[in-house]
Formats: sequence, C-alpha cells, structure tokens
Amino acid sequence: MASIRVNDLTFGYDGSYRNIFEDVSFNIDTDWKLGLIGRNGKGKTTFLKLLQGKYEYKGIISKNVDVDYFPFEVVNKNKMSIEVVHEIAPNVHEWEIMKELNLINADTEILYRNFNLLSGGEQIKILLISLFLKGNNFLLIDEPTNHLDIETRNNLVSYLEKKKGFILVSHDRNFLDKVVDHIIAINNTNIEIKQGNFSSWKENKDRQDNFEIMQNEKLQKNINRLEIASKNSAKWSNEAEKGKSKRYNPETTIDKGYVGHKAAKMMKSSKVIEQRTQKAIDEKSNLLKNIDRNEDLKIIPLESNRNPLVLANKLQIKYSEQVIFKPISFEINNGDRVAIIGKNGIGKSSILKLIIGKEIQYNGEFKVANDLKISYVSQDTEDLKGNLKTFIRYNKIEESIFKAMLIKMGLSKSDFDTNIQDMSEGQKKKVLIAKSISEQANIYIWDEPLNYIDILTRIQIENAILNYKPTLIFVEHDKTFIENVAKKIINLER
Repeated sequence: MASIRVNDLTFGYDGSYRNIFEDVSFNIDTDWKLGLIGRNGKGKTTFLKLLQGKYEYKGIISKNVDVDYFPFEVVNKNKMSIEVVHEIAPNVHEWEIMKELNLINADTEILYRNFNLLSGGEQIKILLISLFLKGNNFLLIDEPTNHLDIETRNNLVSYLEKKKGFILVSHDRNFLDKVVDHIIAINNTNIEIKQGNFSSWKENKDRQDNFEIMQNEKLQKNINRLEIASKNSAKWSNEAEKGKSKRYNPETTIDKGYVGHKAAKMMKSSKVIEQRTQKAIDEKSNLLKNIDRNEDLKIIPLESNRNPLVLANKLQIKYSEQVIFKPISFEINNGDRVAIIGKNGIGKSSILKLIIGKEIQYNGEFKVANDLKISYVSQDTEDLKGNLKTFIRYNKIEESIFKAMLIKMGLSKSDFDTNIQDMSEGQKKKVLIAKSISEQANIYIWDEPLNYIDILTRIQIENAILNYKPTLIFVEHDKTFIENVAKKIINLER
C-alpha cells in the first residue's frame, strides 16, 4: 500500500518569529481523497510545497509515489491542447484522452485549439485530465474552483468523484462534501486527519469545541473552589502550629497533641488539594488550543427612503454592439439579497458595474435611484498596493472598525505591517470585504467576494449578512453561500 508519512515536521520561514508547523506527524494513504482546510495564512499551500520538496525543513517526509501539483505550469501556451496533454502524460493513448474528456464533460474539439485560446474552465479541464492520465502519482490540487461558474464546478465534482489519490485545497463546502472522503485540517497547534467529508468534520469539530468550552468552564470553577479550600486549610494549619508554641494551660489551651495531629492532618489535606488543583490546571491547559472562535462580524446598512433602488426592464448588456444574454427584468428593493448567476463571460460583472455607474453599453431600460450610497467589492485585487494605513486614509474608512473586522477574520496584528501586495490572495480579499462591511451603505455590491477566502470566514460573512440584513447584490459561484444568503436569483442565459 502506497503512503506518505510525515514525522516530526517542523518548518518556519526565515525571519519569522514563529514556525508554521511544529513537530507534526501523521500518515496518508495515497488512495484517499483528502480535502485540505484551514484559515488563510495557516500554511495550506506551504504544506503542498513541502510535499513537493520545494523547501528545506526539519523532520521526515517519506513517500513511495510521485507527487504532481495542479495547476501545472504550461511553458508554451501557444501549443495545441493535445500537445500539452502529451507533454504532461507522454505515454497516454488518444482513446484514453477522449475517455477522460468525456468524464469531465468537455468537448473533444478543445484538443485541437491552442491552449491559450481556451477559457479558464477549459484549461483547468485539460490540465486536470493530463495529470490523472500521467499515472502512478499523487495529485496536489490547489484551489481549482476559483472564478469557475457553477456548471464547470459541477463538471469537476462529477470527475473527481470517480478519482482517488489526491489532496484538494478548496473553500467550497459543497465541492468538498461531494468529492472527498477524508479531511486534513491545519489547526492552531497541529494537523489532524479525520475520515469523512467537510460537513461531518465540521459537526465533529463543533461538538469537540463545545465539549472543551464546557469542560474549561467546569475546570475553572473547580480550580477556584480548590484554591479557596487550599488557602483555608493552609491558614488553619499555620495558626494551629503557632498555637502549639504557647504555654500549656488546661483551662484555656487545647491539648498540644491534639493540635499537632490536627495541624498535620490539615497540612496533608492542603497538599492533596494543591495536587488536585495542579492536575485541574494541567488538564485545563490542554483545552481550547485549536478552537477558532468565529467572532461576529458587523454590518451597519443604511435604509433608503426610495424603492426600488434598481430597476431593469428587458435589459441586455452589449459587447461591441452584440448582446450577450437574453433580456432580463428585475427590481431591487430595500432588504433584498440578490445573486446573479450564469456561465463565465455572460455579463454578470457588467451588471454590477452598470449599477455603480460604469460606462457599459446596454439595451432596454435601466435605472438606479438617486443619491444611493454604494459599497463595492471588486473581484480584482491587482490594484491593491501600499500598507493598510495608506489604504485606510485613501478610502476614508474608520480605522478601528476596519482593523477589528480583519482580526475577526483571522489576520493578526503583525499582518497590519505587511504591504497589501505582499499578502496572500485570501488576505487581500479580506481587506476588500473588511472595507465594505466597515462602510455604511444603502446597497452593497460584491463581485465574487469569496475567491480564496477560507471556509470559516465564509461562514462568518454569511452570519453577518443574515444577522444585519443589508441590501446586497452579488456574483458568486459558491452554491452553499448562494443558498444560505440569496432571497432572489437572477439567472443569465445566452
């Protein structure tokens, strides 16, 4: 049986004040389908690079299979896709390629188009089937679903359900639930592996967290009680010992023998109580270390005295005078939460840009109420530069609220000194979301806000939306998020 064994793994980046992994040990069966989860910045991508041998580390990582990383870097993207497949899997037959394309629901004609002319979803399909066709390897699949529409995600689900032997990094709960049979979780102090999908892992994690919280409270009360009892016992013993030194008087003084015996007994009792106290303290110290407290995020929306806020009648977005989806009609009122769904490239983001006042060509009727205060989250993070102080000053947001939201989403105070362009993609998206929820607005416009965002933060964002009920229109491909948040759905079709 092929396996990957990790023993006493310790790793930290040069100059970092703490290690990312400390004395980590576990075994992986290479037939498993593992979902790798953890907060942004906890080391998921770092762990995948360690498995590839890209960093020096302390400890042992032993494996009797080759590992391959997805997304695979294609050096010459001007080649035909079938040439790319043969470069990755040189010994594969054409009928095997056709079979895999059928399994992943892709047209065979994409093999005979230049790789760089394929859509993002088509490129992902070509690379994924190529790596599985390579054979005798264990795949490290790093966030394959970012920016993919729901239909393409469903294609990947159907494909990966039939495969085995991989670690999948994904923040899409529906995707993980349908694809994986084990979860590998990077916690605050360790890495744990549990059988099951994300939902079963989350249920067990919540149960364990609740047990530890209750046990912690119970132990704290017990410690307080024991400490009081120990002080009282020691005090009585000390006073009794002092009494032994007084001159004996049958009428006024207790028998010294009795006093000595009682003092010794109380001193012994005090020592026993101290031991019990220390045991409770030691037990308490092992609790709560891996609990991620999902602190509540806060949104303070503004209600407009106008309705509808947005009105569309037979709307069609145009690219170079060509309409790209069938006419749609909708209105957005105060308190609505609207998801726009459809295939990639069909114009979802263009509708959002139209609402915020960008110059977009369209047919039909489209109106936005006057004097609306709008908070916008772009799907693009490339323009984020400088440090957080500059970002706060430029966007005129309340610093204390903004930083509090970032801390609740898992950033540390040390991250505040990092230039935004040097942050991970997940941290950059958190900066944009924290900015938005720190602003008071009549309507919140979010364009793929959850790309690269870890699952625990997604749940926090969901809860904030459900608790504070902002007017929200968004584009997102996370099926679970849409189902939990949206009250209306606009489905764009060609």
